Amino acid sequence: MVGTAALGNMKLSSSQQQGLVFGGAFLVAGIVLSTMVFPFWHLIREDVFEDVVILSNDDGTCYVETDDNVPKIIENCELDAGDKVTIKFGKDLAWATVVTP
Repeated sequence: MVGTAALGNMKLSSSQQQGLVFGGAFLVAGIVLSTMVFPFWHLIREDVFEDVVILSNDDGTCYVETDDNVPKIIENCELDAGDKVTIKFGKDLAWATVVTP
């Protein structure tokens, strides 16, 4: 109980109050920036499915061209150039996976 009574009587100095106000303002600004300017859901990419033709297979790494004009890389690929497949990729990302051969 002594500790609780001591906290109740404790006064903050002017510099401590200013530091607390600054820290609170900094925290509020960080929260506003993280939700308004750069929302975390921008880190979660939308999955895109697209029918494509394998352009080439270079020792298990296939390359395809997609509608977003970002060439896609498919690793551990056992398909041949000219094969038609459906791929899945994150919007604007450079790698993809084969959904249906």
